Order: sequence, then C-alpha cells, then structure tokens
Amino acid sequence: MRKILYVLIISAIPLIEQRGAIPVGILMDLSPLTVFIASYIGSLIPVPFIFYLFNFIMRFMKEHHLFPGFVGFIERKIQKNTGKFEKYKEAALITFIGIPLPTTGVWTGTAVATFLGLDFKKCCLCAMVGALISAVVITLICVMLPGLASALF
Repeated sequence: MRKILYVLIISAIPLIEQRGAIPVGILMDLSPLTVFIASYIGSLIPVPFIFYLFNFIMRFMKEHHLFPGFVGFIERKIQKNTGKFEKYKEAALITFIGIPLPTTGVWTGTAVATFLGLDFKKCCLCAMVGALISAVVITLICVMLPGLASALF
C-alpha cells in the first residue's frame, strides 16, 4: 500500500507527474495496472486546486515580486501555447496533456485552461482524457521497453 501511495504522490508533483511516477512504480515491482491506476488518479488530484487558485497565486506572486523567474517561465509557457489552444481549445488541451513530454501534462494544461477561460467541467474532462492518454503511453513504453524505466532512474 505504501508503494501505491508513493506512486500516487509522485504523479501529483508538477513537472514529474506520470512521466516519473509510472517508471518508479514499475521499478518498485508493482503491477503495471496498479501503477497505471495510481498514477492516473494522482495526476488528477491537483486539477481543482490549480483551476481555482492559479490566477490568484500568479497575481499575488507578480504583485509581490515573488519567484520572478518561475512566474516568467509559467507566463512564457502559457503565452507560447495560447495560439495553438485558441482555435481548438478542448482538442488541443487534451493533446497537450496527453503527450508525455517535459513541461506538458495536467499541471500546465490546467493552467492553460484557466488562462483561456474554460469552465471547470471542460477543464476536468480535458484533464481526465489527456491524463488517460499519457498514462497509457507511458505505461506501454515502460512495459514494452523494461530497460527504459531503469535507465531513467
């Protein structure tokens, strides 16, 4: 049970998310299905918090000049992807969350959804579908290429 909780927590951490949690869970000798489910659920835990607090926290950090490098990084990331999202909001957001590359995922995708003004239900649906795609891709890669998980960690 402790290992499952560990996978769940790792998958909720920004920038690490499922990309780190799934290989770690498989290296801990958990079944791929257990790792898949735990990382999927864990990656969705932050969605409501990000959705409802993102704009407030960003405004606060900008006004008080806290972590200017981090704030700039987040703003650049969102601005860079805004054009792609404007036209095909939901499909683009699902794809962005579903592609398991660095700085993509549920955290950034939810922040982008907030920035674009998507409602909570659409944001959650996009996060759920995108996280599902990402979890499937990463789990399949780790199962089909078992040496890759150990090479990453």
